[in-house]
Amino acid sequence: MKLDLKQIASQPGQTLPFAFPLDLSQLEWNGMRPAPQPIQVEGTVRNMAGALVLNARLTGTLALICDRCAKPFSREKSVEYETLLAMELENGESDDIVLVGRDGVLDLDELMSDVFILNLDTKNLCSEDCKGLCPGCGVNLNEEPCRCKKEVDPRLAKLAQLLEQSDG
Repeated sequence: MKLDLKQIASQPGQTLPFAFPLDLSQLEWNGMRPAPQPIQVEGTVRNMAGALVLNARLTGTLALICDRCAKPFSREKSVEYETLLAMELENGESDDIVLVGRDGVLDLDELMSDVFILNLDTKNLCSEDCKGLCPGCGVNLNEEPCRCKKEVDPRLAKLAQLLEQSDG
């Protein structure tokens, strides 16, 4: 979505609302496509005493795989974003100001895609207390107990043999 800011750039107090679906279905993240459904973007650009301020909220449902147990799950993701917009910068570049093209048109698709991607989590868990997979037998410890036979410490092997004899 292209947003023409010329109409509010010279009118302090004016607001330009926007809302659109952002298609990130082709985005690959950690070998997956986490956004099969469009991300909803809504917000405003407000001229506050000559400064253009963009406020946006991005929301969507992500399709993820748990990093501990490898189980697919979905999670709601919401990102709040605010930045200053400028038609030109006097002293070069700035990390906290987004530069709008000379034509006064802002490409919201590109900007909001970058914002959403930069806010994706690097680690995804199906739940905070996910137990993961057993490194020995590979069972999902959230669903069933480990099937591994417990190995006896070699220093206690004789004691284990005595215990087995007394049980039998």
